[in-house]
Amino acid sequence: MGKIAGAYGLYADPVEVAGIVRALNSVGFGNEDICLMFAPTHSFAAIVREAKAFHPDNETSAVSEGLIRWLSEFGAVVIPSLGFFIRSQTFLCALQLARDAPALCGNSRTLGGLGFSAGDAKRLETELQATGFLVYVVSAETARAQFARELLVGSGAREAAVLEKENAAEAAA
Repeated sequence: MGKIAGAYGLYADPVEVAGIVRALNSVGFGNEDICLMFAPTHSFAAIVREAKAFHPDNETSAVSEGLIRWLSEFGAVVIPSLGFFIRSQTFLCALQLARDAPALCGNSRTLGGLGFSAGDAKRLETELQATGFLVYVVSAETARAQFARELLVGSGAREAAVLEKENAAEAAA
């Protein structure tokens, strides 16, 4: 059974998410390789929370629709206590570990499914309840995950590391 590597970066709110994604894309990471987890207080979470299919303000509706369309391009997006999108088979398998958790919305079991230790998962869960966001990039190669970690550090992550775990997709096959 093979291992899968991932790099993560933890950010404060003023950092621009789109810029980080563009940097990752420019070095060959696809959106399906990226998982984003936002604090419920993040501006993106507020836009998603307030999105309405038939909003009387067309400009507000267009912003909400554009953001949700953009977020749905990623491997996974998790907003604790609000919801999630999962597009990538890799993230679906990793996050299935948390399927019995309340709403699969960013508790420490969700982070554990990505390879975080129980202590780190609990600490990050607490931090992400208050502010900021986490970017997690998956790779089949540890060296590429280490490269992603360096990119995340260079883009302003206040904490970053590389994690490895057994590939759940291979284990299920």
